[in-house]
Formats: sequence, structure tokens, C-alpha cells
Amino acid sequence: MTLDINEIMKRLPHRYPFLLVDRIEELVKGERVVGVKNVTINEPFFQGHFPGHPVMPGVLIIEAMAQVGGVFAIISDEIGSDMVTYFTGIDKARFRKPVRPGDVLRMHLELLNCKRGLYCFRGKAYVDDKLVAEADLKATFAPKENG
Repeated sequence: MTLDINEIMKRLPHRYPFLLVDRIEELVKGERVVGVKNVTINEPFFQGHFPGHPVMPGVLIIEAMAQVGGVFAIISDEIGSDMVTYFTGIDKARFRKPVRPGDVLRMHLELLNCKRGLYCFRGKAYVDDKLVAEADLKATFAPKENG
């Protein structure tokens, strides 16, 4: 299964400037997902991180992986738009190489397990087949609160 940006936006609530996934290249329900973020100099965070030496913040690489995992969970388990995603843990995060404008960030997430609605993923992010970041991510879904 593949998804373009329009299909992603039907599933994720994120919007500019916080939507950090452009395409899902592969999705195998209950197993794994591969998503892509095209990193451009137009990203608002590059204005301050860092002037004259733009580097994508590591926390946003982690967020991009989490959004790819969110698409995976929403599709795999048919989670409705009445639910919201909550991060519950980030473990073993490592940043190997900087991500710069012009890079294509390819994120591979493997579902480790899902028990009682808690999703556990192992995520790895690559640029040109070189590992740039990795982390174990945990998230859950809860009903949106009104108000």
C-alpha cells in the first residue's frame, strides 16, 4: 500500500508547519511502514537551526518517524478521526548524521508489538541509504476531548 500527501492528510490531523511526512511508500498492515519526508530550505525551523548552517532538529526527525507510525496504526487498526495520538515513550534515540535541506528522509518503522492499545515501534531514518537516526517509539490513542 502507498499513500500520497492527500491520503496522508485525510488520516493525520497535522498541518503545515508540523506535517512532517510527504509520502508512504510501503505499508504492510500489522508489520511495517516506510515513509518519506522531502527536506527543503523552506522549512520554518531552518531560520533558527542554524543560520548559515541549516540542520534539521533531531526532535523533528523523531516526530516525523512518529507521524509515519501514526499513519501505520490508523490504517492497520482503522482508528477513527475521533481519536488523538499521544506519545508515551521514546527510547534508545540516536542521531548519526545531520539532515540538511535537499535531503530525502526515508523512515522505516517496524511494529514490535501492540498490547492494550500501546504501539511499540523500532524506527530508523535514512538519507541516501545511510542511517541518520534511530529510536524506539511508543504511542497510544485516546478519544479527543471536547472543549
